[in-house]
Amino acid sequence: MGVYELVRSEDAAGPALDLEAGRCGPPPTAKASPAAPRQQRLVSLDVFRGITVLLMIIVDDAGSFLPAMNHSPWEGVTIADFVMPFFLFIVGVALALAYKRVPDKLDATRKATLRALKLFCVGLVLQGGFFHGVRSLTFGVDITQIRLMGILQRIAIAYLVTALCQIWLKGDDDVDSGLDLIKRYRYQLLAGLLITITYMVLLYGTYVPDWEYRISGPGSTEKTFTVKCGVRGDSGPGCNAVGMIDRKILGIQHLYGRPVYARSQQCSIDSPQNGPLPPDAPSWCQAPFDPEGLLSSVMAIVTCLIGLQYGHIIVHFQVKCLLSIW
Repeated sequence: MGVYELVRSEDAAGPALDLEAGRCGPPPTAKASPAAPRQQRLVSLDVFRGITVLLMIIVDDAGSFLPAMNHSPWEGVTIADFVMPFFLFIVGVALALAYKRVPDKLDATRKATLRALKLFCVGLVLQGGFFHGVRSLTFGVDITQIRLMGILQRIAIAYLVTALCQIWLKGDDDVDSGLDLIKRYRYQLLAGLLITITYMVLLYGTYVPDWEYRISGPGSTEKTFTVKCGVRGDSGPGCNAVGMIDRKILGIQHLYGRPVYARSQQCSIDSPQNGPLPPDAPSWCQAPFDPEGLLSSVMAIVTCLIGLQYGHIIVHFQVKCLLSIW
């Protein structure tokens, strides 16, 4: 996804669009060459990607001592919480440019699937616990405890679904206005709407029963905690449908062991930093919870689809710009 072929629309011909300069204009004088046409970069997307990477680095380095640069313990939002949506948005825009023309849908599907699998496997290696105990005899992979989901895994899932939508759910309607743009990509918009409705139904309609978990205590002893729920539509850390679905499908032993809500006021006397448990801490404070779990990754797909629609605007703006200078 590094280079995007920014070409004129199939129905348009004439002066080229200077996307790098951000304006319409006549093509620069160039000598004819038998070589393949140069593939341009969309500079605005590269700049936004660079800003997002810089923000990620700042969050990773400064988040531990600047609460405003750290992820919100649960409720609320901080600047750090925008990093993942920004990356997903970038993926969506890039897909609109990369799959502007799809001559062979089956081959494009195969390549997109393979790319997503590779990305998922890289995430599994980096965040699955493969590097624990590097300086001891415990080094290795504990398959029974490996973390299955993570940042790259979420991006891989969102990328694959969005790529399939771009490959298979794209109409052939001519685009002369904003309404035409909606008509051409109506099935993609419908897919995003259905995904959102499914997420909301599961989030607020799924019954969450009582559950328990175990953690290792001093002297290799295990302590068992019971979390009382028996509710629907709860959005708190202990009894939400997101965690329940991950525990049922992935298994609690495969979830992230250092949940972000451990820094909340209910679970840390040094909140918003990590600290000792308060005397009246809820039973779920030490329970595993994956911020990149299955149900939460469903809305990551929608974020990627939003980026895809912005990419469509960029692609078709090129056509409108070309027509305006004829």
